[in-house]
Amino acid sequence: MIGPVGRLKERLDDEQGDDTPQRDPEYIERRLGAIRALTRYFSPETRGVTNIPAEGPALLVGNHNGLFYMADTWVTALAIVDRRGTDHPAYTLTYDLLFAVPAVGTFLRRIGAIRAGSEEAKAALAQGGLVLDYPGGDWEACRPWLDRNTIDFGGRTGFVRLALRTGVPVVPVVAHGSHDSVIVVSRGEAIARALGLGAVRIKVFPILWGPFGLTTVLTPPPPLPSSITVEFLPPIDWSSLGPDAADDPDAVERCANEVIGAMQAALDRLRVEQAHPVRRGFTHLVSGVLPR
Repeated sequence: MIGPVGRLKERLDDEQGDDTPQRDPEYIERRLGAIRALTRYFSPETRGVTNIPAEGPALLVGNHNGLFYMADTWVTALAIVDRRGTDHPAYTLTYDLLFAVPAVGTFLRRIGAIRAGSEEAKAALAQGGLVLDYPGGDWEACRPWLDRNTIDFGGRTGFVRLALRTGVPVVPVVAHGSHDSVIVVSRGEAIARALGLGAVRIKVFPILWGPFGLTTVLTPPPPLPSSITVEFLPPIDWSSLGPDAADDPDAVERCANEVIGAMQAALDRLRVEQAHPVRRGFTHLVSGVLPR
């Protein structure tokens, strides 16, 4: 008999061949009010929005935070919409497993999600679109709370090869405070292996700390109203290296280190400038005054 993991794998396999873009600007417009209301809980602040090119293709690369709540992702998406509007094509590379979840997959496709690693990302950039990528994926989004101020892509460099092959600028996006909203004690890699989650490319089964002590990702505590700051850094242009650099491991590593270094420096600065994000978030929530 096929268990839950087996059934999920079957659904995931069925999704592999479907890379048809389904982004719906009108659908996005209708959801903006609800998304803005959701993000107010985290008293968001955005900086450097003008670093997003007003037109033309660009690859935005961010640090992934906050388990599946991913509040900073919504803050980032709203900043992109405010900068370029809903009609301009903008997409987010998304973990393909989510497309296998009923209703969730449909919602994600309509707001512009495309499978990470799919050829659709190259096509979107070739057509002048903007693509948002979180290379760290679930590995970074589920990193322990003690590592919340560390950029951790888990060694993944596919974003570099994508940028080199397409010749588009890379805009690093740094989020601070989002990973303070959920206290992850451990990624739970051993549990994931024991449950056979590797069959659906899941390497984590997070152990969390909630109001009543330890719990798991199956019964997560609500997120704390941690104040989130999202900063867009100046674009990085590797077009002079040429597309062949994507096949040079040394060049790829240098480019990846350039992005990670810039992001880590910005995160270190934000950690000092925006200290105690949970306390600040509670204060803003109670006072009703959002940061400027």
